[in-house]
Amino acid sequence: MTDSACLPTDRLSRFDFARHNEEQSAMWRAFHARHPVRIPIILGTNTRYFMFNKEANPEGLDFKTYSEDPDVMFEAQLKFLRWNKFNLLQDCELGLPQKWTIRPDFQNYYEAAWFGCEIHYFPDQVPDTMPDFADAPERVMERGMPDPFSSLMARGLEYLEYFQQRARKETFLGRPIEIQAPFLGTDGPLTVACNLFGADFVCETMADDPERLQKLLAFITEATIQRLVAWRKLGDLPLPVPDPEFGYADDSVALISTAMYREHVLPHHRRLCEALATPMSERFIHLCGNATRHFKTLVEELNIRKFDTGFPVDFGPLRRELGPDVLINGGPHVAFLMEATPDQVRNEVRRILTSGILEGGRFILREGNNLAPYTPIENTEAMYHAGREVRLAG
Repeated sequence: MTDSACLPTDRLSRFDFARHNEEQSAMWRAFHARHPVRIPIILGTNTRYFMFNKEANPEGLDFKTYSEDPDVMFEAQLKFLRWNKFNLLQDCELGLPQKWTIRPDFQNYYEAAWFGCEIHYFPDQVPDTMPDFADAPERVMERGMPDPFSSLMARGLEYLEYFQQRARKETFLGRPIEIQAPFLGTDGPLTVACNLFGADFVCETMADDPERLQKLLAFITEATIQRLVAWRKLGDLPLPVPDPEFGYADDSVALISTAMYREHVLPHHRRLCEALATPMSERFIHLCGNATRHFKTLVEELNIRKFDTGFPVDFGPLRRELGPDVLINGGPHVAFLMEATPDQVRNEVRRILTSGILEGGRFILREGNNLAPYTPIENTEAMYHAGREVRLAG
């Protein structure tokens, strides 16, 4: 059963969307009820994947045009979502959705830009910032606590209101459009500090002048809390953030030892959790890079119960260390998934899934982490089918 919005060139042009959507919905209900019938299999994509994919972006839209024109951003997101739902096989609603959900999108540079770093549009890359406060880090504090709706956030608010206006008057392929507020997460205080001041300064100051770094991290953390509170209020979202929705990231903890994490970064993570989550909330965290040495500390100290991983990850020992009740997302790393053959992908999926990671059934298979542009669809489909072939014990 095909879908009326499906094109002959779409990968899933002959796919039974109704059957798939019914099956994956039942699978997710069982998974969340702690009675999994199989492991879920998803793909993490963002604008970067579609922008550099000629099949999804045949017009060659670039990030500068996308980022600086709200009409272009609005329309591109809908086109990319349509392409996603008719080309990428995974455990989500495929085909025409009940509604389309989009938001203003400023990638991972928005926090540094909000604090005052200049945005750069690099050829064939995502936009980014440079550590503009590296020469005098305290300047970021001398500017005062940033207003949650200032700088890039002001543009985000303008885009949000414009998106909402368009969504009230339009549909896309006959379906309504839902607009979500942006800026509801954080890449974490240590990562933001590296973006503002440079990783060399952060690591050297952590060792040589920790009191100085603590003042900078505390400032970043408090500003982040104020921003998240303000934007949640704008979106009529509850505070504290209800369980199990509160999560954050901090990829730069991969740079430091667990002892250094406990001393220098954990207090700021704790402050985020205490300010924004319920006291016993089961929190989640995204950590790319070689950071699994910190996971047990995060479970014990912050009640993190879900980890979204990148690579490298040794899944069997990680499961044995964390136990069967912690939810782990992960899978073949993105460079491998982009360069391997389908047979190699299937073998890697089987290796991961027979490592012991499935004990307790609390595992979601995905690329590790965030699907790279130019990844062959044959490889993502090989991952999907190999994941479905592995049975859960019991």
